[in-house]
Amino acid sequence: GMRSTAVILAVAMLSRTTAFIAPASRGARSLAPRLFGTIPEGNEPMYALGVNLAKQIGGQFRGLIDPESKEMDAVIQGFADTMKGELPDDPNVILQTHGQQLNTILQERANGVVDKMKAEGEEFLAGFMDVNEEAVKTESGMAYLSMVEGDGKSPTKDSTVEVHYHGQLTDGTVFDSSVQRGQTISFPLSNVIKGWQEGLQLMKEGGKATLVIPSDLAYGEGGSGETIPPGATLKFEVELFKVQ
Repeated sequence: GMRSTAVILAVAMLSRTTAFIAPASRGARSLAPRLFGTIPEGNEPMYALGVNLAKQIGGQFRGLIDPESKEMDAVIQGFADTMKGELPDDPNVILQTHGQQLNTILQERANGVVDKMKAEGEEFLAGFMDVNEEAVKTESGMAYLSMVEGDGKSPTKDSTVEVHYHGQLTDGTVFDSSVQRGQTISFPLSNVIKGWQEGLQLMKEGGKATLVIPSDLAYGEGGSGETIPPGATLKFEVELFKVQ
């Protein structure tokens, strides 16, 4: 989880990241007007490398470092000085001198972020139960609301299911949606988060339900990538088409 991660070790992330650059979306506009004058012409691909590095390793510090602050300037300065070979001291000396304090600062902030997200999630789940009288709270602590009762078979943990889903954070942000992509998706239930495994087994083919899943049945204190914060409670609307 995020709390227990020694953040200095985050650097190790780089060794296992692959350059994941999504193909340009159809609506992508030329970068030229905004970059003109700031990036020497012809160096836009290298700017993209900087963007990719920030995407790969920046997500885990989101919410921990204020992007508008002097702190962020210092982070970027440290990166630039290291890359250019312009450090004022041996990098290991710098890390040994300040690493412990850095870990303490980031650890405290990370704990604060997780606790805040969990508290917001509990409040959201309680509110959901209040508003939806038919909603059931399962023993594990998630909420299940049947919207349309199916009349087909129910999956087991070993089933493969074909579904449509629409996933949101408690603030309404959509983090993933097969509905928006316009294409159903099939996967083995054994491969997904616990809240899905439990919730889908309560459904039947042809059914539609809303699941509100606390973080310990979802992505826990680590969150997931850039989209799901540490400690986040998730809300899914799921339509179950087929059980195999």
